[in-house]
Amino acid sequence: MKKLKPVSAILLFLLIPFWMGAQTDHVDLEMIYKIKQFEKSKSQIEDISFWLTDYIGPRLTASTGKKRANEWVKAKFEEFGLQNVVIDRVRPFSRGGWDNKRTYVAMTQPYYCSFAANPIAWTGSTKGLVKAEAVLMDVKSKEELDAYKGKLKGKIAILPSTATYAPTFKPLATRYTDEELKELTTESIGGRSRRGNFDYAAYMKARQLRRMIAEFLKSEGVAAIIHGSGEFNVPRSNGTSYKSGDKEPVAEVNLPIEAHGRIVRLLKHDVPVELEIDIKNKFFKSEYVTNVMAEIPGTDPDLKDQVVLIGAHLDSWHGGTGGADNGSGCIVMMETMRILKELGISPRRTIRIALWGGEEQGLNGSRGYVEKYLRDPKSLELKPGFENFDVYFNMDNGTGKYRGIYLQGNEMIRPVFEAWLAPFANMGCSTVTIRNTGGTDHQSFDPLGLPAFQFIQDEIEYGRGYHTVMDTYERLLMSDLKQNAIITAALVYQAAMRDKKLPRKPYVKPDPNRRRRRF
Repeated sequence: MKKLKPVSAILLFLLIPFWMGAQTDHVDLEMIYKIKQFEKSKSQIEDISFWLTDYIGPRLTASTGKKRANEWVKAKFEEFGLQNVVIDRVRPFSRGGWDNKRTYVAMTQPYYCSFAANPIAWTGSTKGLVKAEAVLMDVKSKEELDAYKGKLKGKIAILPSTATYAPTFKPLATRYTDEELKELTTESIGGRSRRGNFDYAAYMKARQLRRMIAEFLKSEGVAAIIHGSGEFNVPRSNGTSYKSGDKEPVAEVNLPIEAHGRIVRLLKHDVPVELEIDIKNKFFKSEYVTNVMAEIPGTDPDLKDQVVLIGAHLDSWHGGTGGADNGSGCIVMMETMRILKELGISPRRTIRIALWGGEEQGLNGSRGYVEKYLRDPKSLELKPGFENFDVYFNMDNGTGKYRGIYLQGNEMIRPVFEAWLAPFANMGCSTVTIRNTGGTDHQSFDPLGLPAFQFIQDEIEYGRGYHTVMDTYERLLMSDLKQNAIITAALVYQAAMRDKKLPRKPYVKPDPNRRRRRF
């Protein structure tokens, strides 16, 4: 053995505590082998993908499609042999149910051209097939808006788009490079640098103007409102803040940026534009956001009440079939449960899956779960489920394969995840970053200090599909989803069999006298 130099010996001595910490978690390589072999030979990823997207269709919160998805998932969980399968009502939903029944938009003057279009959710219908003059509402103040008073009844209002088309010289699909993953592991103390030079005041001013224009158009009796909806030649999906019981709002439609731009340019050149539109939407009573849950019960007398939770949001927007956002996450989590059940494991802790509803309208499903099982939303008193919570794993960044995991600032859990992900380094998944990531359901748990994590994923072509009519089965990359199911199953198994719960951040009870966000 080569004799260590004094400096090397000192470094080794300093690193021993960290090295020993990284070795404290036993990694069950035999179980990882079984999980890999099972998924490689008996995967149902492609089958689940078809039924959840092509068969179920769009899954807008509180829609007929979402209810259909709930029932299909419940039946699938029962087919897998999972226990305590339930469609769980967790939060009131003031917008109620909404289904799109018909969408047709075409230009008839100066020539005929039909357009791809997608109505904005929770907007109303036209009075049958409407043929009317298009009017460009390019206004920037209340004074400019007043000039249109009494001139818009029965017209079709064209609102200007904030997006402009620009060619891209980057590939649509991308994976993280080694350099990018290395950079992701660095820690910044620089605050909210991701916002850059974002002008919040200007944003709020523009938002207020849009709201004022929308209210004005409704009061003037326009036949319909048309918006531009961004790049990639496809309409995006979004919704209004309609509340159940309100007067049915005006029909609003998103057009692709190219179609919208053509209409705007014609009008700016004083060329009259006539459009015909036929939009039929249905409103119905639907009072609650629902989650679909199931379990593999724990077997250890001392640990069985503790919960290892996995999830993804089942709801989607209505234009496509929710392939990437977030059918991909649901598919992986369902397959994870199937793998563990089929392998006949007897977890020490309970393994629970929750497919959330209402994520797109504000993390309603997962926040409702927190309110119902972990912390009372009014008194802020903790419930028994808080102490029994072990960890939550979430997937909601499209179809891309896992490259690692975000720690959400929980440095205590770093050596655990480094050990658990080490066997997957040759699959490209071993990056552990202290950084936070947001925009999805793990954020319902993280503010309580609970271990809740989102995976680092290759972006693939997420920006091209999510929240558009193109978010379909075609956005799914089966090989990546299979890899994600393997890794999720391995991490869930390790967590369920561990002697101790995973380390969590300190819980800080909110001050009830301070204004707080609703979780």
